[in-house]
Amino acid sequence: MRDCQSRVEAALETWLPDAGTEPAVLHEAMRYAVLGGGKRIRPVLVYAAGKAFGVEPDCLDGPAAAVELIHSYSLIHDDLPAMDDDDLRRGRPTCHKAFDEATAILAGDAIQALAFHVLAADTGINVDPAQRIAMIDRLAVASGSRGMAGGQAIDLGAVGRTLDIRELENMHRHKTGALIRASVELGALSRPGYDPALLGKAAEFADCIGLAFQVQDDILDIEGDTETLGKPQGSDVERNKPTYPNLLGLEGAKEAARQLHRQALAALDGFDAGADTLRQLADYIVSRNK
Repeated sequence: MRDCQSRVEAALETWLPDAGTEPAVLHEAMRYAVLGGGKRIRPVLVYAAGKAFGVEPDCLDGPAAAVELIHSYSLIHDDLPAMDDDDLRRGRPTCHKAFDEATAILAGDAIQALAFHVLAADTGINVDPAQRIAMIDRLAVASGSRGMAGGQAIDLGAVGRTLDIRELENMHRHKTGALIRASVELGALSRPGYDPALLGKAAEFADCIGLAFQVQDDILDIEGDTETLGKPQGSDVERNKPTYPNLLGLEGAKEAARQLHRQALAALDGFDAGADTLRQLADYIVSRNK
């Protein structure tokens, strides 16, 4: 993970405009939001999926940076007063607190646009134009109304309502799972002449681990602490947001995470040892404490 994190940090530093370039405040806000730490799980999944498909890391820096840019933009917008109204992110003031609300909105917009520029322009991506377009398409769908943005809309509309488990899973397959699936797919699609059947199995792995990631997030909102999490502990409970522990109980949520973990590993049965990093990431996702 440390090696992947270092690689994507260097790629992000390369693609982000310098803070001194006009409009300087906007570029400073972009860099503040993107380079402010974080686990970089989605880029790590890009590298791990690429490894499972035999792709060299140099060909994965652009896709890894692109998914992290999309994730970073989404965090800026999710934290806004009109959305989740959070003051703390990754142990620091949220972007709209460090700058102002208008600058935060523009920074999110610009970061989102930069992600697609990276996929379109990165010379390290070693696939034909049709496959590159497929990568752009996967990330666009995962980011839009059929993915992450749609999931956030469902989430906002669900506050104070009682959802059943099917509705909750649908929300999180959009809000969290779509970008995690895209991360794995971009790693696979970075291989010229990839095997479509193996791509389908990798996507199945990602679907399971994406839900497991959210279940663990919900558990940590109860069991974690603000200092470790880097964001307010108990914020979901305070806002009466639907969560897995609310529906299944804490022990039921933990069992759901374990079941999803088993399903994720089973999806990788057709892969050789090159997928071991994906398997280890699945272990990490359900055992992490932040």
